[in-house]
Amino acid sequence: MAVDGLVFCYNKGCGKRFDLQANDDGVCQFHPGGPIFHDALKGWSCCKKRSTDFSEFLSIPGCTMGKHNEVKPPEAEKPPKANNEVIVCKPPPQPLKPKDPNDRPSSNEPKQKLKQVIGASLRTALDKKLKELSLMQLNADTDGKSEEVKIGTSCKRNACKGCYNGEDSNKGKCQYHPGEPVFHEGMKYWSCCQRKTSDFDTFLDQEGCETGTHLWIKPESDKQKVGCRTDWHQTPSTVTLSVFAKVAMPDKCLIEANQVSCSIHITFDGGKSIFEKQIELREVIDPSKSDVKLLGTKVEINLRKAESCSWASLEMPVQKEENNSKAKEGDH
Repeated sequence: MAVDGLVFCYNKGCGKRFDLQANDDGVCQFHPGGPIFHDALKGWSCCKKRSTDFSEFLSIPGCTMGKHNEVKPPEAEKPPKANNEVIVCKPPPQPLKPKDPNDRPSSNEPKQKLKQVIGASLRTALDKKLKELSLMQLNADTDGKSEEVKIGTSCKRNACKGCYNGEDSNKGKCQYHPGEPVFHEGMKYWSCCQRKTSDFDTFLDQEGCETGTHLWIKPESDKQKVGCRTDWHQTPSTVTLSVFAKVAMPDKCLIEANQVSCSIHITFDGGKSIFEKQIELREVIDPSKSDVKLLGTKVEINLRKAESCSWASLEMPVQKEENNSKAKEGDH
């Protein structure tokens, strides 16, 4: 769609509007490769730069120069199933044997600190991070100047395509997503509006669901509570919860547990960010045989099962007894 005689460039990493009559070779800076998401790191397959922050990933400058592209890529279609395709169904999980609730230990029991194991990847990442922080502090001490917004700076809010071209840019509306990007089982969407798509370009092209003012410079704070992507899996004897917090600070991390609950406090990213979570576990564990592995890109919490059985979920489902009792009172 043309605006003021200009059309939108669909090359990845560009997103600018241009004049079709002045589309010379070398005017577009873009990424010819595709997006890569691995262990909380985000980047492009055509270059080496990676980031844990989604907005910073979108702001990575293109590594190739060429012409602008006004053709919008078609949305990927799911291939139709062949008539002779064999669908393999997994057997349903075996139901857990009913247990007497009185046999479950109390979540109020004292918690004990789980043993920490520091991986080699984290030691290397910590050395690099500490050098970066020392250099940043040195530059801040010698410079003393406040950070200014440069012409051409992109808005740091998710999905906003605003670009700073002077003071008048502050008057424009910022249309953005206040939530976080979610990638699950091939689908991509924002947690705030959940318009799901399987195509990455379509996901990037989704307009924000809220409006506000532009954010040209991300505010920095000494410590900021943030959400981290988590995942869990199990074996017959253990349950492993992975928290994708990059470069955790071992002396500022505390993971405690009793038989049925776990408290997580992780300080990471050079001490700037904090992740906290309280978990009421579905089944019983043995804290004395559980441990924590601190790695370069994540923290693995390994919980030893008290009994060799399959957990239906990591956390205990929310009890609805209170809601049921209120409903019964309303019937009288």
